[in-house]
Amino acid sequence: MSAKAKIALAALLVVAAGALPACSTFPDGNGQASEKTGSDKATIMVTTNILSDITRNIVGDTADVVVLMEANADPHSFGVSAYQAGQMEQAELIVFNGLGLEEAVLNHVTSAEKQGVPVLEVGAAIEPLSHRGAAAGGTLDPHFWTDPQRILTAITVIEEAVAQHVRIANPQALHSNAASYRAEVAELDAWMAAEFAAVPSDRRKIVTNHHVFGYLANRFDLEVVGAVMPSGTTLAAPSAADLSALATTIREAGVPAIFADTSQPEKLAEVLAQEAKVKVEIVPLFSESLSAPGEGADSYLEMMRTNTTRMRTALAR
Repeated sequence: MSAKAKIALAALLVVAAGALPACSTFPDGNGQASEKTGSDKATIMVTTNILSDITRNIVGDTADVVVLMEANADPHSFGVSAYQAGQMEQAELIVFNGLGLEEAVLNHVTSAEKQGVPVLEVGAAIEPLSHRGAAAGGTLDPHFWTDPQRILTAITVIEEAVAQHVRIANPQALHSNAASYRAEVAELDAWMAAEFAAVPSDRRKIVTNHHVFGYLANRFDLEVVGAVMPSGTTLAAPSAADLSALATTIREAGVPAIFADTSQPEKLAEVLAQEAKVKVEIVPLFSESLSAPGEGADSYLEMMRTNTTRMRTALAR
């Protein structure tokens, strides 16, 4: 090859290299190739998809938000890959629900904290309630997101943690985003209050798959008379005596519906409805996870509106 040809070839290689996007591929922890954009933004890791949606609305494009929990997953049992665990130790902030919710992930949160990563347990800052019932043993209820007023507190807590620990190029955008989202959640809270106020006083008793709506009941003056699984976790299982006692409660209280999580099998709720020997509707709700787009709960706001509409409709029949 002549000297001129070598020079021309080298120039072409330089131009071609400059035309490539500034990204690379890397294993995502499941053996699949993912694209890394080369973003120089700070990374915030969030455990649950509900908190991730809330955090993204606060952060906007001022930082990258990475969620560990997939849509329609169970927060009590989802786990993380080795790659995700490594990501957690490189994050500038980890936002997690806490109060014992992410049972299979908390050890990774603790490990990252020991490596010096700031962590935020949102549940500890929202005046948590205790689980109802003797089976709960006085433990704190982690399902605070069912009360929008507590989410208003969570927005402020997350905003302050991001401002303190995360490299933000435009802090004003962070605070503006938080203020806008706070207004949307306040509007949601007012709408939910009006919807539940329309339910007659003698129809305000609910039964759920497990104890997940304590905060919602406390906020909107509903009464949780029982749960198919008398626990705050989906990992528990009811005994025959539990089902028999709850069946009696349903008959005596005239409960019109059992609200079951869409991510959990409804078999237990169906068995209970048969055991109670009364007509009880099984109503699916998005109680612990957002859904995939188009399924009715692809954001926190949509999830709460879908659940409220379904609950109000079932209770008011």
